[in-house]
Amino acid sequence: MIATVRALVTLVLCAGLLSCTRPPDLIGIDNGTEPVLSVSDASRQKIFIATTREATEAIGVFYSGERAPDLGLSSVVVSIPPSHQSGMIERPTRLPPDPRTEFAVIEPAVYANSNSFVAGLNAELARRAPQDRDVLLFIHGYNNTFTDSVLRIAQFVEDTNFSGVPVLFAWASAGKASHYVYDLNSALAARPQLLKTARILGSSRARGIDLFAHSMGSLVTVEALVEASVSERPYTFDRVNNVMFAAPDIDLDLFKTQLNRMQGDTGNFFVFVSRDDRALMVSRRISGGVERVGAADAAELSSLGVTVIDLSEIDDSASGTHSKFAGSPEVVQLIGSSLEKDNFDTKVKPPTLVEVLNDVPVVRVLVPD
Repeated sequence: MIATVRALVTLVLCAGLLSCTRPPDLIGIDNGTEPVLSVSDASRQKIFIATTREATEAIGVFYSGERAPDLGLSSVVVSIPPSHQSGMIERPTRLPPDPRTEFAVIEPAVYANSNSFVAGLNAELARRAPQDRDVLLFIHGYNNTFTDSVLRIAQFVEDTNFSGVPVLFAWASAGKASHYVYDLNSALAARPQLLKTARILGSSRARGIDLFAHSMGSLVTVEALVEASVSERPYTFDRVNNVMFAAPDIDLDLFKTQLNRMQGDTGNFFVFVSRDDRALMVSRRISGGVERVGAADAAELSSLGVTVIDLSEIDDSASGTHSKFAGSPEVVQLIGSSLEKDNFDTKVKPPTLVEVLNDVPVVRVLVPD
């Protein structure tokens, strides 16, 4: 009881700190003096969005932390500055953003229905070479505002050099460290809409789909996968190539149950873990002391039938211990190399992600028997 109270106090203190220091929301805010489109050497990523967040008219917000009754479909364009460094999000601390040195988010657009959303997605796919017509579906984690999640997927896509089309599934996180239980319930409530999103993407002309879930986003992803595997024919996720979980904030005992319920092969599941993940240490304390998957023993996880990528020795993450997948230039580039070559699949040659990462001394990879 005392440990739980202390953990909750820690979260409240973190919440107070974040409320003072969290940077402003950026969606749809251009710079009148230095417009985004005037910076010719900036990189731009068009992000498609499916969200369970409530839309808002608040400046720069676009979608709030409130839960919406229906799935919202939209897109934005993220500008990445020419001076961008891999693993970093050069986010402005005040508005308007300076697109020469900072991220900016412009052209927010709302789609009236799934048909218009798919038409926009297909048009973006058609701009790629045939071998690049893949979709990366990114599911963000706990304590994320909408702006947070948009910037993270844009940075991840940019730094991995992913050449397909990125799609963000933005569930209704409150974006407050003190709202852990609210976020947990929002993630669980988002399961049907993630399934709906997968069906929408499955109706597109995408060659294949990769899922990448971070932190608590892994929970809603696994839950949706389980539900689809036991109740849906045809299987909603049958076009998914790889399922990647980065620092999953899931009770280890629950994860074991989820995998046991799942009907089908989990050989395309990749779990990124780190023993020094400080966020998951707090999560474990407020969750009854049960280990979180993202900080669990790598060998034990591997015995469950998933490939485990242990990042514990990585210490160059600009985003802290909980986001090494995106904050470490070394890791994010290796993930990108494998995504580009479709070689998470261990049957594909040239070398798979497993083989590539095994060549990096500070990364340990465990493949299930």
